[in-house]
Amino acid sequence: MAIIEVTNLVKRYGDFTAVNGVSFAVEQGEIFGILGPNGAGKTTTVECIEGLRIPDGGAIKVCGLDPQRDTGELRQLLGVQLQKSELPDKLKVGEAMELYSSFYRHPADWRELLETLNLTGKLDAQFRRLSGGQKQRLSIALALVGNPRVAVLDELTTGLDPQARRDAWDLIERIRDRGVTVLMVTHFMEEAERLCDRLALIDSGRLVALDTPAGLVSKADDQQRLRFRPSAPLDHTVLTTLPEVTSVERAGSQLVVTGTGNLLLAVTTVLARNQVVAGDLRVEQTTLDDAFVALTGRRIES
Repeated sequence: MAIIEVTNLVKRYGDFTAVNGVSFAVEQGEIFGILGPNGAGKTTTVECIEGLRIPDGGAIKVCGLDPQRDTGELRQLLGVQLQKSELPDKLKVGEAMELYSSFYRHPADWRELLETLNLTGKLDAQFRRLSGGQKQRLSIALALVGNPRVAVLDELTTGLDPQARRDAWDLIERIRDRGVTVLMVTHFMEEAERLCDRLALIDSGRLVALDTPAGLVSKADDQQRLRFRPSAPLDHTVLTTLPEVTSVERAGSQLVVTGTGNLLLAVTTVLARNQVVAGDLRVEQTTLDDAFVALTGRRIES
């Protein structure tokens, strides 16, 4: 059952149309990603879902509620981590959690939440004393303290180092394990591929594609590439005649073999038969980034 329904959403700023006829539905219990470059309309879309912006066209339902008409009720069901949010420098972590929990009729146990997010040791720490990763974990805790049915996470890991980013990914998966539906906005391909059950690709305010990460990749190209240095001279025809191989190209001292099916087994079997070792062998498959390029004609700059 859809917990979020967006139908022909339009949002304009003067003569500029930031969101142009976007439609999608988010199912109960999934991690749904909105993926696209900066300025694509991702944040505007989720701000309309949250009720922070008034759409110029279309319709939105969240848990059966209208974000504009049922704002008070929706705030009891929706947890939001904004793209940019700050707390007073001297506000302590425990004070912030107690304050936010007072906004909800049925709040979560915020002390348990801090323990889950490894913030118990920072209970008396001021916001200004927290590291970037700790501030991100606190923003998640504040988004979850109301026991929401839906959590909206906007560019959660922007600015984090690689380890902190992976820690945040683990947290998102734990959020879903708590029974919360997650709507996340990102422009990181690896993040989207790792976490999301389905993705809406948005570019220049329009919905370009909607599918699982694997489904989007398959739409772009289902071919694989093997890249290796042959240990001895090799006649290319022994590879090009294989049914799995579509092309063989030389790149300096390397061979790049493109094909489908069980390409790796087919190629390595022939190499072994010809007493050739594949040095520095790499298997390259189509990525979500490749799919985005195929669908939009350009890359997302991380």
